[in-house]
Amino acid sequence: MFIQQKNNAKFIESVSVREFHDSFKEPLELHLVAGDAGLDKTIRERSLNRPALAMTGYFKFFARKRIQLLGAGEMAYLRDLGSEEETRVLIEIFKRKVPCIVVSRNLAPSKIMKSLADKYETPLIRSPQKSKTFTTEATLLLEEKFAPRTHIHGTLLDVRGIGTLICGESGVGKSECALALIERGHSLVADDLTHVKRLSDRELMGTSSELSRGYMECRGLGIINIAELFGVRSVRLNKRIDVIINFINWTSGMNEDRTGLEENHLEVLGMKVPLIEIPVRPGRDMARLVEVAAMMRSLRQMGHDSAAEFNDRLIAHMTNGSK
Repeated sequence: MFIQQKNNAKFIESVSVREFHDSFKEPLELHLVAGDAGLDKTIRERSLNRPALAMTGYFKFFARKRIQLLGAGEMAYLRDLGSEEETRVLIEIFKRKVPCIVVSRNLAPSKIMKSLADKYETPLIRSPQKSKTFTTEATLLLEEKFAPRTHIHGTLLDVRGIGTLICGESGVGKSECALALIERGHSLVADDLTHVKRLSDRELMGTSSELSRGYMECRGLGIINIAELFGVRSVRLNKRIDVIINFINWTSGMNEDRTGLEENHLEVLGMKVPLIEIPVRPGRDMARLVEVAAMMRSLRQMGHDSAAEFNDRLIAHMTNGSK
């Protein structure tokens, strides 16, 4: 089996507040108010924390490594406190070296909060988004930012809604097969080198580099612009990887799977992905085989397994025939 995974899997353990602010300034509508000296502080967890309990003095299990989000409730509570009490409450939070504080709904931070943010070098950021919206969007963006990632030598396509990663030795026919699939209406995600991220523990997302997106290299033809040849619908930005198909050169006497009862898997970034190996021989319509393999994977996801169903029928027939 030839599936080349780069041995450079990256596990992101922290993101600087500067990177968070610069990367997500537009989608989260971020505006830096104070504490710009602390932009190099690091965010070490992808979730957000609402420090409501901390403001009452309860700091057990306080998530100080997370972004602290102050919504309407927290800001109203601070407004109802006197200056001395507000200062005391905020100092208790700031001195725990939180990465940054975000105020939602475009609520105006008090002079005390701004002053303490500068003093403790903790970025203070405003956003017009509601707390619930901000939490959802920021968590999704941070999930992607913290996602473990690697590269796989293979071509990724969307075949009837199934993310299909075609792998195999160089020159085995991956690009030719991909071209035939694109001509039949399927979409290209990445050619030759697929960038893979593990989003949470749910799925592996594949994409291409910005430079090579929409282009393919085919032996004898050179570089092909897929969008210009087949239209913009023939290119996708990213796709979940549902199945890996490995092309192997056929040799006489090789062991081929004739039933499909046993499902093989390949581990990528700690997740098991279904693996199908297809021998390559002259005259075989590889594009058609990949298309059928993708449809079979779709059926399995819906709970239908053709091989298992036929096996059950065969066992029932043999059982009834022996009576």
